[in-house]
Amino acid sequence: MDTRQWVIGGLFVGGTVLMHPFTPMAQAQSLNLVYPPLQHQTVSDRIFFIGTADAGTPVTINGVVVDQRSSSGHFAPTLPLAMGENVFAITAGGSTETVTITRVPQATPQPTGTSFAENTLYPSRDIVRLPGELVCFEAVAPSDANVAVTVANERLALSPTATVDLPPNYAVLTDQTAPFAAAPTYAGCATFEQPGSYGVPEFQLSVGGQQVSQAGEGAISILSPVDFQIAEVTAVSGVARTGPSTNHSRLTPLPQGTQATITGREGEWLRLDYGGWIKESETRVFASPVPNRTTIRGIRSEQGDDWTEVIFPLQTPVPISIDQDARTLTLTLFDTTAETDTIFFSDNPVIERMDWRPILPDTAEYAFHYKTDQQWGYELRYEGTNLILSLRHGPPAGASLEGTRIVLDPGHGGDELGARGPDGTPEKVVNLTVSQLLKQELESRGATVLMTRESDEFVSLRDRMDFIAAAEPTLALSIHYNALPDNGDAINTAGIGMFWYHAQAHDLAVFLHNYLIEALDRPEYGVFWNNLALTRPNTAPTVLLELGFMINPFEYEWVSDPTAQQQLAVALANGVEQWVNSNR
Repeated sequence: MDTRQWVIGGLFVGGTVLMHPFTPMAQAQSLNLVYPPLQHQTVSDRIFFIGTADAGTPVTINGVVVDQRSSSGHFAPTLPLAMGENVFAITAGGSTETVTITRVPQATPQPTGTSFAENTLYPSRDIVRLPGELVCFEAVAPSDANVAVTVANERLALSPTATVDLPPNYAVLTDQTAPFAAAPTYAGCATFEQPGSYGVPEFQLSVGGQQVSQAGEGAISILSPVDFQIAEVTAVSGVARTGPSTNHSRLTPLPQGTQATITGREGEWLRLDYGGWIKESETRVFASPVPNRTTIRGIRSEQGDDWTEVIFPLQTPVPISIDQDARTLTLTLFDTTAETDTIFFSDNPVIERMDWRPILPDTAEYAFHYKTDQQWGYELRYEGTNLILSLRHGPPAGASLEGTRIVLDPGHGGDELGARGPDGTPEKVVNLTVSQLLKQELESRGATVLMTRESDEFVSLRDRMDFIAAAEPTLALSIHYNALPDNGDAINTAGIGMFWYHAQAHDLAVFLHNYLIEALDRPEYGVFWNNLALTRPNTAPTVLLELGFMINPFEYEWVSDPTAQQQLAVALANGVEQWVNSNR
């Protein structure tokens, strides 16, 4: 079964894509259907058919001729889907492919008869909270039901709440972000003052005289207010989030050694006292007679050739966050009482000044104001209890790209094919070809170029991120080509797109987007903020480029043309050169 949920240049988020085996045009056949698979399931109300056939041979779908085809015979029509099973016969010449596509409802649980909807009781796993903190309960049930929950012999009535849901994040890519109707959710909250275990809640519903009782999936416990547990981050970079799942947004990663008091648990996730959540597997948990706190006093800085290091002496490593705008980087220290009177920060090649302020009761902020609008990267680490913030200097003055180090990341490789063109060509092939051409162009302008892969090999996202961090480049570019989720329009969606995450990469993303569109006379897809693995490195401005749509039959003619690929490499190198030299 295909669960194609989100495709960005073949970066499959939340699912996998199953396509037909790669049949290169060197082995041309009268019909080559690349997508969808012959058996496919989707929640979309439409589907596109990506493929190719001999240019002189008509292609029909259920007897209707496909009239929009490229000069090479590529096609990508979109057809509507009814709920349930949809059968399509795609024919060209003497070849026919029969595709069965099953459309299922949006993945919102629905109750059946007198029952709770499956997997909708909350808590759905063991939770731990503080004394007096709200503990909320939820259940999806029929609209005319009476719903309640019993915890430790106390009964709480649950009331119906908003009955709308939101589409997934990738809906932004097809401009389909409107909320949609969902089954009624019943909810209510209570507080528990005494520490200890309150057991598993029991949910009850009644409809038309029928009653159902069902045990929840998670037990409730309340922490002792005086027995503290501390989580110490053991991962090199602890992934902190706004809530207890990978669906929640990322916060600034916590450096190895960070310590924080645990204020709650939910399944495998720990809530830390500054508000962020982290997986317990990325920590070491130990008991403490007091919560984690530190004082901060004097701060000093050390200036090197490429970096300025700011040293924050602490009594214990505490959680932190970083916030950037065009000319300011702000470091926030949590669980920190400021007693700062003296800061040593001399005249600096990139920092105009540093401001700081205490925020009651236990937070301190340090704002670094840059001399220009461009920041070139930062790093954070703990050395013992000293927090070290390293601020990257820009490239030295020089002609063209002399003195710069640039990382190129050709997306995918090996068994990871990426998106597919109508003739079956994998995105990984085009990514590598264009990256190699771009490498030559950048080197001819004086840059030192490093590549995360130089052959058809698999390189994990983590290894690519680590490669960028170790290289400490001037900038990093991840090279990709694009695709769409099932409800996209493959015929009418084309163009160059850019994805960025840190503010230091925004100007580069906008500049390259606009430069390539004008220099190559290409359509624009747009510039997106996006939490992708290859936009998250903070050592240098890092941008993920989507240089065209593999699945658009007309744009694919340009994507796969060797002359156009060389022109793209030249234009991209020129754009990088112009941007770097305008920001040195």
